Amino acid sequence: MILRALYDYYHRSGDLPAFGMELKEIGFIIVIDKCGNFLRFEDRRIDKKSAQQFLVKKSVGRSSAPVANYLYDNSQYVFGYSDKGNMESMRKYFDTFKAKIKEIYNIFSGNEAIKAVYAFYQQEPSAIVEIMQNDPLWVDIVKNLNKKYSTFSFLIEGDTEIVASQKGLINLECNDEKMTGKLCSVIGKYSKIVETTTATMIPGSSQATAKLVAFQINSGYDSYGKSKGHNAPISEEAEFAYTTALNHLLRSDSHNKFMVGSRTFLFWTSSNSEASKLSENSLFALLGRADDPNKRIELVRRTFMSIYNGTLSANKDDKFFILGLAPNSARIAVVYWNELPLREFAGLISKHFTDMEIVDTRKDKKPYVGLHSILGNVTLGGKSSDASPNLPDAVVKGIFQGLPYPASLFQACIRRIRAEQSVNIVRAAIIKAYLNRLTDNNNKKIDIMLDKENQNQGYLCGRLFAVLDKIQEDANGIHSIRERYMNSASATPAMVFATILNLSSHHLEKLNAGGQVFYEKLKQEIISKLDANGFPAHLDLQDQGRFFVGYYHQRQNFFTSKENKETEEQ
Repeated sequence: MILRALYDYYHRSGDLPAFGMELKEIGFIIVIDKCGNFLRFEDRRIDKKSAQQFLVKKSVGRSSAPVANYLYDNSQYVFGYSDKGNMESMRKYFDTFKAKIKEIYNIFSGNEAIKAVYAFYQQEPSAIVEIMQNDPLWVDIVKNLNKKYSTFSFLIEGDTEIVASQKGLINLECNDEKMTGKLCSVIGKYSKIVETTTATMIPGSSQATAKLVAFQINSGYDSYGKSKGHNAPISEEAEFAYTTALNHLLRSDSHNKFMVGSRTFLFWTSSNSEASKLSENSLFALLGRADDPNKRIELVRRTFMSIYNGTLSANKDDKFFILGLAPNSARIAVVYWNELPLREFAGLISKHFTDMEIVDTRKDKKPYVGLHSILGNVTLGGKSSDASPNLPDAVVKGIFQGLPYPASLFQACIRRIRAEQSVNIVRAAIIKAYLNRLTDNNNKKIDIMLDKENQNQGYLCGRLFAVLDKIQEDANGIHSIRERYMNSASATPAMVFATILNLSSHHLEKLNAGGQVFYEKLKQEIISKLDANGFPAHLDLQDQGRFFVGYYHQRQNFFTSKENKETEEQ
């Protein structure tokens, strides 16, 4: 299912490398003359994490035996050097690459570029390294041998194209043996089966473990006498297509991925329709690291609403795919997978917007419904990457499948409010969205703005606490009531409200007559709706959440009322 979706993505993209080719980051170029003499290194790095990409022949799959790539490779193969072993231990890799060069030379003996490379390899590796060590880039190269971009190829002095990219040297064998071999489990055709698949690097993985499909030899994963890739037959064509598509989605500047902690989430659609393209761009703006999400968040909302209500037409067969990946010791772990019709997906994203919507009196109106914003507001350091390992997956599942948001998100939100005595817009929105998605008919759904008809005891206590907090703020310009009593008032109202109502009466005396009348009426309006037995002795966790939303709503209502009054006066 996953592999077939990636296979289809490759074939509909149109701009991905042809079969047998790939875009490879090559950080360092070995410049030689036509006689094969080393001249210098050229640095092709873009920044500390990436390098220039070149279209080269697809890299080989490796297990334990040395296998050389086509005219490019790492330092062990290209010049027999590694920071993890001596020259002698690296000799087998160097000899493998040298044999590959000879093989290519025998096929293209008339090509000037391969003649020069072949002449280069008539030297001993120790002599090659000795000359290279005098180059100014050598120290920097040695420091970065373990980086993803630490790959080497050749450039003939005076040429503009590296040897590995020269079309005249690339022989892509195309055998029409489609009806021979084994049945491919991805595309359902008989073809040659791959034994090992290509690595698809994700953050936190290594070259050896960055594979979506892999089998450990003699470790209980072989069946019926089959080994390696024959346990789950994948043809060369299908393997190339899905790994190329996956690497394309994983590229550093991809707008089809977002990351949370060690998790990498990829998403794509099944067609190139306008609705499909807009939905991909919108989801990146919502959940990824967009340059300026403030400008785009309303556009994102309108896009998904337009797809859902049919204003922006989407084919009924259009689908949306989401794939969650995490590094693992054996291979890449699939932590999340979902596919659903595009229109249905748009409806679920629109529902997330609706559920998270809450009154906002901030001047900057920064977006607060994105995944990073949600997770960052329930962690100690305010960083989404610090969220507990399973929380991002659970939140993504809630957003993408329309399920109740995870209880762990709600609980983490309550904990952060208690720790900081702060109910900001994101936390209030999280509580509102969580409670409204629960199938609880005994409690009224929480509105976007202040709801004077809501008679939930927790909500009323939160409103009253906000009034008492505002009275103290107007009277003394401080918030000691909130700092000292918010936690206990939200859990055991009966124990503390008598005390803070008494304190508030002294604060009220410091206000002018108009302020005293206004706040006294507001207090009585809220208290009159409480149970006849008085304040509740205890609020359960859900009602504690309603307490904090009631507090937030009442506080925002003070600002809204003030703004409306100023507007009327103008």
